[in-house]
Amino acid sequence: MSTSPKLISANDLETRRRAGTGPTVLDVRLAEDHARDRIPGALNNCVFEVTFGERMRTLAPHKSTPLCIYGANEESQEAVIACEKLNRAGYTQVSRLDGGIAAWAEAGFPTEGTHEAVGAHAIPIGRRALDLGESRIEWLGRNLLNKHRGSIAPKSGHLDFDGTTITGGEVVISMRDIHCDDLAGTPLHDVLVAHLRSDDFFDTERFPEAKIVLRSARFDPSAAPGGQNLNVEADLTLKGVTAPVSFTASAGLDADGRPAAQASFAIDRTRWGVLYGSGKFFHRLAGHLVNDLIELQLRVAAMA
Repeated sequence: MSTSPKLISANDLETRRRAGTGPTVLDVRLAEDHARDRIPGALNNCVFEVTFGERMRTLAPHKSTPLCIYGANEESQEAVIACEKLNRAGYTQVSRLDGGIAAWAEAGFPTEGTHEAVGAHAIPIGRRALDLGESRIEWLGRNLLNKHRGSIAPKSGHLDFDGTTITGGEVVISMRDIHCDDLAGTPLHDVLVAHLRSDDFFDTERFPEAKIVLRSARFDPSAAPGGQNLNVEADLTLKGVTAPVSFTASAGLDADGRPAAQASFAIDRTRWGVLYGSGKFFHRLAGHLVNDLIELQLRVAAMA
C-alpha cells in the first residue's frame, strides 16, 4: 500500500548531515543538472530513465537504507514520482527534501558542481531549409471496419522564424512517394498504392506534388513545453485544388537546438476533389465506402 514520504526541511537535512546522521541524499534530476549544481555528496539517479529501478538496486541495495530524495523545486514533480517508485519497490525509509534544491540554495547552504550556467538554444531568425531526413508525413485512412496507415515523402521546404517562434513556411510533398506501412511486404501493398496514385484518389500522374503553405502561426506563451503551443493557419494544395486548413502544433527546439514541430489533424478529402467511395457523392457503395476524413501527422525539422 502506498504511503506519503516524510518531508524534511533544508535546515533539518543540513543539521543531520553535519552530525553524520543524515540519510543518503539522492538527486533524481537529469545527470547534467546534477553535474552542474548539487547538494554536497548527493548521488544521482535520474527518475526519467527506464533504468531508475535497476540503478537503485546498486545505489541502495538494502531496502531499509534511509533516503532523502530531491528534485528541482516544489513545482517540479520528479522527486514526488521518485518517492512513489521507491515506495512501490519496497524501500521503507524514504523522505523528500521540501522545496528541492531550490529551497536548499535559498536557505544559504552550499552546493557543489561545475556551477555552469544552463545553456539555452536560441530560436533562429530568418529562413531555414527543412531537414528531409527528419521531416515526415504520415497518413491514416479508414472505412467502417478497417484502416490503413502509411507515409508520404516531403520533397523540399523551409520554415521561417522571427527569433521567438515559427512564423511561416512551406512543405512540398511528393505524392508519387506514397506508401502503406501496414501492408508493406505484401502483394496488397502495391495494389493499394496504385489505387491511391490513380485518378480515383490523388491522380499523381497529373498532380505529382502537394503543398502546405503556412500563412500564419501564432505562438501561445501559456502552453507548457511539449503542449500545443502554435496555432497554424495554412493552405493545402492537393490534386490542383488549394483550400485553407487550421491546426495546432507542438513546436520548439530539440536537445541539439534544432527547430522542430509536430502536428496531427484531419482533412475532409472531398474538399480537394478526392471523391472515391464518399457517401456524400454516391448512393450505393457497399464495401467500397471510404471515410471522408484522412488523418495527417506532420513532423517537420529545420536544418540547424
